[in-house]
Amino acid sequence: MKLAVVGATGLVGGEILEVLEERNVPFDDLLLVASERSAGKKKVFKSKEYTLITLEDAVKQAPDFAIFSAGGSTSLEWAPKFAEVGTTVVDNSSAWRMSPDHKLIVPEINASELTAEDKIIANPNCSTIQMVAALEPLRERYGIKRIVVSTYQSVTGSGKAAVDQMMNEREGKAADMCYPHKIDMNVLPHIDVFQENGYTKEEMKMINETKKIFNDQSIAVTATTVRIPTMGGHSESVNVEFKEDFDLAEVKALLEATEGIIVQDDPANNVYPMPLTAHKKDEVFVGRLRRDESQANTLNMWIVADNLRKGAATNAVQIVQYLQKQLENA
Repeated sequence: MKLAVVGATGLVGGEILEVLEERNVPFDDLLLVASERSAGKKKVFKSKEYTLITLEDAVKQAPDFAIFSAGGSTSLEWAPKFAEVGTTVVDNSSAWRMSPDHKLIVPEINASELTAEDKIIANPNCSTIQMVAALEPLRERYGIKRIVVSTYQSVTGSGKAAVDQMMNEREGKAADMCYPHKIDMNVLPHIDVFQENGYTKEEMKMINETKKIFNDQSIAVTATTVRIPTMGGHSESVNVEFKEDFDLAEVKALLEATEGIIVQDDPANNVYPMPLTAHKKDEVFVGRLRRDESQANTLNMWIVADNLRKGAATNAVQIVQYLQKQLENA
């Protein structure tokens, strides 16, 4: 198998390489793809040195799989070119997510929808992935009527420039501005651009992607997304109204029995999910489980995951692993 990683020098690209190594994903050849500016430079993976190549060079080699983390415009232009030569593309951008012709995949939920004809597969938004992964076992048991989510999202979600801005501000240095305001010692209720309805594009991503992944347009979803000056992962306060009443002990048991979910819910001993402890982990962490006493059949929960891992790199690699397994079993 020949695998291409497009955007290999970025934050997510680096995480993809780490996840590939940690999971020991089998492949015969690896193409590390970067911008024309970076082409020709060297990058080490598993103690072997690779030369960075351009998209044009990569598509000529017709890899079996390509994981894209190079932005929407790059994906829109190049993913179809890779698909034309038979490559299966897993794309981390928002370019294809809401296309009716392309699948939006969280492997634990809907990987079974994939077929050999799916040549461009969309990876959902980072904050959507961790939320739906945690909600899926509860949705299957109780059904979902409504979701209210507020996010607390790491600067790593905006890339290296945002991390640099925060760290320079923290150290009292002049900072190039990735955000419209200072981010250190501040929070910004503003992720992506504002839409005509007053929501941000990030908020609408969460709303629309959740319905598509769950294949249920009847679920009411509303979101407020906030950027905070942390590293390590995104956090979410989720209020979910179920179609049926629930037992809190059963909720906890369902979550604990779900692969990829770790329950950290012992408030008496100050145990709950945090970005600091989710950093570099592939799992989704859930805690602060409690009944909403103001609303029937409604649960409050706190969900944390490393946005560069399960929110991007890990989910994409899991899709490739699923497809590899399907090919082996064909």
